[in-house]
Formats: sequence, C-alpha cells, structure tokens
Amino acid sequence: MRHNKSGRRLGRTTSHRIAMFRNMVTSFFMHERIVTTDAKAKELRPLAEKMITLGKRGDLHAIRQAASYIRDKKTVTKLFSTIAPRYKERAGGYTRITKLGIRPGDTASLSVIELVEEEIKRKAPKKKVKKDEPGKASVEAAQEAAADTTKEEQAEAAVVNVEQDV
Repeated sequence: MRHNKSGRRLGRTTSHRIAMFRNMVTSFFMHERIVTTDAKAKELRPLAEKMITLGKRGDLHAIRQAASYIRDKKTVTKLFSTIAPRYKERAGGYTRITKLGIRPGDTASLSVIELVEEEIKRKAPKKKVKKDEPGKASVEAAQEAAADTTKEEQAEAAVVNVEQDV
C-alpha cells in the first residue's frame, strides 16, 4: 500500500529519478519548454515552480539553493536575471502543461510543459450608465467617444459632415 506516499516512481530507482528531474529542470529553464510524457511533466511542474520562486527571492541563499539543483551555471544565471523577473507580480502558476497526444512507438501520452507568458492585459473596468435618463446616456457615450478620438480624426469627421451637408 502507498498511504501518504507522494510522487510517482516512474519505474526508476531513487537516484535515477532525482538525476533525471535535475536534468529536466535544467533543460526546461534552458529552452523554456520541453516535450515529455504526461507523468514526467506533472512531476516536473512543482520543481520548476519552486525554482522560479527562488529566483523571485533573488538573495544569495536562494541562488545557492537553485545552483545546488540546476546543473548549469548559465541556466541559473538565466533563471535569476531573465525568467524570474517576468513573474514578479504573479503569485504562482508559472508553467503550463498541454497534452499533445500519444507517441507512436510505445503509446505513451506526450505533453509539452512551458513557461506561461506574463503579458496579461487587464481590461479597463466598464463605466456604469444610469438608466434614469435615456437621452443623457447616449449623449455621454458620444462625448466619451469624441474625447477618445485624436484631433486628426475629429478634423476628418468635420470635413465629412460638411460635405454631406452640401
């Protein structure tokens, strides 16, 4: 029985599994996305998220902790200088796992694990329109639309209006 035993063994010894995940984390941060099996991707995700969290901390102890797990010094530098600053405002969820299908040779289910892009554009909150005066709401909307247009667009609109009147 495996009561309270977390993690997948993946048919490997402990030392092989640890070495494999160290290599995978290093490759993941080097290339920022890798293709692997579903089970390996799901096990890799928490390790990668912890490394990014260390990168966000950015102190000497965090650098040493990350360097003890990641095998390449250039990759550690990349983690702390380029990858972690992207996610300074994000509380978690730095990775995405997308299923690709099955591998023809052994029918293993494949996935791609990649870093999430941090370019989230926040939508401006919508202004509430009072429904007490129906004519006033449409006038206010027209004034706001006119304020959003540039002077050149306003001049073109005025020329078009004059031409229509003639």
